[in-house]
Amino acid sequence: MTVNAEPTVARNTALPSEAPLDRSPRRRRSVGKARVWLYVALILTALVIVVPLIWIFLTSFKTDYNAINAPANPIPNPFTFEAYETLLSSGQQPIFRWFFNSVAAATLQTVIILVTASMGAYALARLEFRGKKIVFGAIVSTLLVPPVIFLIPNYLIVQNFGWLDSIWAITIPGAAGAFGIFFLRQFFVGLPGEIEEAARIDGAGDIRIFLQIVLPLSRPAIATLAVLSFLTNWNDFLWPIYVLLSPEHLTLQPGLSVLQGAYSTHFGIVMAGAVIASVPVLILFTLAQRQIVDSVASSGLKG
Repeated sequence: MTVNAEPTVARNTALPSEAPLDRSPRRRRSVGKARVWLYVALILTALVIVVPLIWIFLTSFKTDYNAINAPANPIPNPFTFEAYETLLSSGQQPIFRWFFNSVAAATLQTVIILVTASMGAYALARLEFRGKKIVFGAIVSTLLVPPVIFLIPNYLIVQNFGWLDSIWAITIPGAAGAFGIFFLRQFFVGLPGEIEEAARIDGAGDIRIFLQIVLPLSRPAIATLAVLSFLTNWNDFLWPIYVLLSPEHLTLQPGLSVLQGAYSTHFGIVMAGAVIASVPVLILFTLAQRQIVDSVASSGLKG
C-alpha cells in the first residue's frame, strides 16, 4: 500500500507571508506605551482648544466686576444673564440685524463659490482643451499671494460698480477665490473615470454627466467646501469695515467691535456676543461633520 505524502508536505510548508506576528511581552509593552503617549498628546491638544471656549462661555454670565476681578475665577459668582439682556435689548447695537446680515452674506457667497468652483474644477479635471495646465497653474499661483494685496483693487472695483454699503460688496469679491477650484479639482481627479465613460456610451453629454454623476459623487467634498466658504465669510472682519458704511448694514464680526469702547470694555457683553456668533458655526459643523470626515478620508487630495 502506498501513502501519498503531498498533503503532509503542504501542511508543513509555511509561506513567507504567514510568518507569525511578534506577540512578545516587550512588543506589547512598547505598543501600549506609544498608545498612552498618543492619548496624552490628544487630551492636551483638546484642552488647549476647549478651555478658552469654556472660559468665554462662562465669562458671558459674569458681571463686569467679576469678569476683571483678580485672581480670575472661571465660575460666575453671581451667575447672571445681564450681559445677554443688555446686548439683545439695547437699541444702540442692532445685533439681530448684524446677525441676519452675516447669515445672508455668508450663505450667498457660499452658493456662488459652489457653483463657480464646481464648474471650473470639472473643466480642469475632466475636459481637454489647449492651455489647461497653464490655466490651472495660474489659478493655483494666486494662492501664494497674500489676500491683503487685493484690498485696494477690490475696493476700487466695488466702488466703480456702485456696490459700496451693500451685500454684494462682501460676497462677490470673495467668491472668486482659487481655493475652491483647486480643492474640488483634486477631488474630481480621484473619481473613477469608468462611470463617466459608461455614461458617454449611453449618450450622456458633459453637462448631464456633471450634474447627475460627478456632483452626487462629490457630496463630501462639496459639503466641506461649503463649510469652509461659510466660515471664511462669517469670520471676515477687515473687508466689511472698508466697504460697509452704515451701522445697520454691518455684519456680526465688525459689529461686535463696537461693543469695545475707547476707554472701557464690558467683557461680559463682548463674550456674550462671541457666544452668539459661534452658535451658527457649531450648528453648521454638527450638520456637516460626517460629510467632512468622509471627504478627508476619501480624497486625500490626490492628483
